[in-house]
Amino acid sequence: MSNAIETHELTRRFGRFTAVDSVSLTVPEGTVMGLLGANGAGKTTLIRMLLGVLAPTAGAGRVLGHDLRTGAEAIRQKVGYMSQRFSLYPDLTVKENLAFFGRVYGLRGDALAQRQEQLLAWAGLEDQRRTITGELGGGMRQRLAFACAILHRPSLLLLDEATSGVDPTSRRRFWDLIYGLADEGTTVLVTTHYMDEAAHCDFLAMMSAGRVVAVGTPRELQEKYARGGGLDRVFVNLSSRHG
Repeated sequence: MSNAIETHELTRRFGRFTAVDSVSLTVPEGTVMGLLGANGAGKTTLIRMLLGVLAPTAGAGRVLGHDLRTGAEAIRQKVGYMSQRFSLYPDLTVKENLAFFGRVYGLRGDALAQRQEQLLAWAGLEDQRRTITGELGGGMRQRLAFACAILHRPSLLLLDEATSGVDPTSRRRFWDLIYGLADEGTTVLVTTHYMDEAAHCDFLAMMSAGRVVAVGTPRELQEKYARGGGLDRVFVNLSSRHG
């Protein structure tokens, strides 16, 4: 199995502040990797470097075979991205948002129309196609943003706190969609501070103060930290120390 993401001592500084500190991380293709950590742990900065939006201060990395420093444009063409802000246009209808993002990704004509219909059905939004996006509930907006992020069939999907602020039922349905993509071979890297979501991932990387402090499967990490009260207790300690 090849790797969708490989980083070696990847670092990003803002003046004297080190947001990401010597992160070495490997994400195998077709897996769901959870990036777990409190707010301020460095998760979003790491995601922005993997997207090619932020240049590393030091270290190296490759995403889908492209170097982070020289292949940013090629990376962005193959990667889907969704954040907790959803990045939708509230004054457009559901279908118009899909059409807009489809054109951004280079889809036109019948190919765009077919992909729109496919994703409306896939996300359970067929009956809302003419609804103004700003009138949708949080769970539906989340699913629409997810559909917009995968219009171009990305090989890698980066989800940055994408389930933040939605109800538990919507979060469960969202994870069903993630599993479906992973089953089709899409690699998913999802950042979260919800411990219950960690169990849904194939692998976890725990971040604190810009560093990756532990990597493994959910079961491996739970067993490793069992004597200290389990992953929940470790996460509480990291949050109180570096939140």
